[in-house]
Amino acid sequence: MIDNTPLPDLADAVCALEGAQVGEPRQLLGHQCIDGSWYVILYKPGALAVEVQFATHTCIAQRYSDSEVFIAPAQAEFVPYQLHVTYPEAVVVQADPFCLPLGLSAADLYYFRQGTEQQAQRHLGAHMMTLQGHRGVRFSVWAPNALAVSVTGDFNHWDSRQHPMARVEDSGVWAIFIPDVAPGQCYKYHIRTLSGEALLKADPYAFATELPPNTASRVSAVTLPKALDEQSYEQRERRNAFDAAISIYELHIGSWRRTADNQFLNYRELAAQLIPYVEEMGFTHIQLMPVSEFPFDGSWGYQSTGLFAPTSRFGSGDDFAYFCAQCRAHNIGVLIDWVPGHFPADAHGLGRFDGTHLYEHADHRQGYHPDWHTYIYNYERQEVRSFLTSSASFWLEQYGVDGLRVDAVASMLYLDYSREHGQWLANHLGGRENLGAIACLQQINSVCYGRNRGIMMVAEESTAWPGVTQTTDSGGLGFGFKWNMGWMNDSLRYMQLDPIYRQYHHHDMTFSMVYAYSENYILPLSHDEVVHGKGSLLSKMPGDSWQQHANLRAYLGFMWAHPGKKLLFMGGEFAQQREWDHNHALDWHLLDDPAHQGMQRWVKCLNQLYRSYPALHENDCDERGFRWLDGNNSQQSIYSFVRIASSRPQVVLVVVNMTPQVHHDFRIGVPHAGSYRVIANSDESQYFGSGVRVCAERPANEQPLFSEPLYSEPLPWHGQSQSISICVPPLACAYLLWEAPDHE
Repeated sequence: MIDNTPLPDLADAVCALEGAQVGEPRQLLGHQCIDGSWYVILYKPGALAVEVQFATHTCIAQRYSDSEVFIAPAQAEFVPYQLHVTYPEAVVVQADPFCLPLGLSAADLYYFRQGTEQQAQRHLGAHMMTLQGHRGVRFSVWAPNALAVSVTGDFNHWDSRQHPMARVEDSGVWAIFIPDVAPGQCYKYHIRTLSGEALLKADPYAFATELPPNTASRVSAVTLPKALDEQSYEQRERRNAFDAAISIYELHIGSWRRTADNQFLNYRELAAQLIPYVEEMGFTHIQLMPVSEFPFDGSWGYQSTGLFAPTSRFGSGDDFAYFCAQCRAHNIGVLIDWVPGHFPADAHGLGRFDGTHLYEHADHRQGYHPDWHTYIYNYERQEVRSFLTSSASFWLEQYGVDGLRVDAVASMLYLDYSREHGQWLANHLGGRENLGAIACLQQINSVCYGRNRGIMMVAEESTAWPGVTQTTDSGGLGFGFKWNMGWMNDSLRYMQLDPIYRQYHHHDMTFSMVYAYSENYILPLSHDEVVHGKGSLLSKMPGDSWQQHANLRAYLGFMWAHPGKKLLFMGGEFAQQREWDHNHALDWHLLDDPAHQGMQRWVKCLNQLYRSYPALHENDCDERGFRWLDGNNSQQSIYSFVRIASSRPQVVLVVVNMTPQVHHDFRIGVPHAGSYRVIANSDESQYFGSGVRVCAERPANEQPLFSEPLYSEPLPWHGQSQSISICVPPLACAYLLWEAPDHE
């Protein structure tokens, strides 16, 4: 039916539509009353003709002037209709999105605006759903200061005029439901600022993205996470307990291994290769450098633009979920790096999102990071707090990871972090503490621990901020663990010294015990220590090649015996020679060399010991688990101490020699009478050591029989009533086990 009724004046509306500047599309498009008459008003760029099909009849819509606007008469009472739109290449049957509900209300966004929303991704972003019988996607985005917002994507030929979004009351959120959009389709938000500038932004809440360097978001049919079964919860609680053996293998997915043609492993290939390796090596956890989407490979993931999307470099969200599930099935914990401290200034990202400083502080003294040239979140803004809290919770619940390692916490805590006088603003109390960031971190930790049994939240915090691992109820930040950066810096500085000079820096290795129980610590030898010209762990060690390997074995032995959970970056376990390069896989061919084989066997041995003997792990966070025997032997650079179990009468005696001098008939005080059995010696030949044995009386050609014990003598030494005499191997670490007779 063709209607030749004179058309209403829509000149102003056409101008706004053509310029993608429609702030209230539902007052213009769809079923509208103009001057007392009712119409269906449509905007269809590129269409040749449009038919409006009602249940009882069909109207051919008239083109308004020479514009892309089509108008058809309608009844005052709304009657559902569908559109038949003729384009040069096809006729498309579609519903009119401006006559369908938004699927979102201001009430849904109440907690988001209060800053207490824990699952903001349920309401914001792109969600597959069915509304009034139509399958499609609801898009919603927070852009309170925008003049107009629209969705542009491959489903509308990237025409920002076709799908203007409506404001969801006064929430600052814009939304639209678009029928027939399918999973996998790409989109962005076209944001018209108050100054008239047009911005194309990726979706902050997208669950998937294009493969970088492309920057569009992808519609993803993310399903609600399946709750872990009781066995999985119990395993996670045991894995991450303070008294558990926690040995973490940190890696960068893109450079751990690559395919034969130098391509990345995807998440599923990674699961097939990494999990057996980690199991064989005895690590309990895998820590992945950031997997949330990021534009620049060289940032290693620490400048993220997609805090709800696993990077597409290595596969889909389903692929990442598969990786996490496989790790759980093998009782291996998964930690991921998560970065709430800053975000990149890429044009498609969060910066100046709606033309104003929305996610970041407007004042560059608070909103810009001078070291990384990135933006800093405005932690006082409630919607930003909801965004970050929801992101943290999302990874724990959607993918079932064991925990988050929160990057660069110190940069969040201090307003003057990396700033000179006059470059920062004090808080309202006159101090340098970032009170908003503190409150935000406390909220994130409270929510994550409250919603997820048995997880671990880990802080990379490089200062002496008190109470990082204290509960929020007692005024702490609420983390479970903190990286011990002091131990790492002191011990690496010591290990780089020629052994002849170590006697003058002896207490670099003992000072950490002064504060070892002030927090729940993880001892980290992370990626940060093997980049930017620092060299590999092996290259830091002094001496010739043999001495470098011996030094590193002794150092790792000292680390595994020291109170605190363990973290080692990939390659450290077999003494990678060159420093880490994210563009290349590790040098796995080094394992053809006996020295590197020996290092790998030694780390495997350390993990086995750490997991097998409660004395070495169950009191990592309890001062009852450690006692110096002699921490002051600087002249010989020898350290001796014991690790003590609580669950059983068990002690592990540790002796570390940081010089190449062999010491025969070396007496050490011991806490108990009885036998002491050597359970590890880094100088054994199987580890590429020199073969000097702790039990010196054993013939040189005899294989080590660790079951043969040393017996204590009632000779007081080191403040103990009993002592033993041993041979101390060169540049080596040895463990000796004492157990009560009924536990041997």
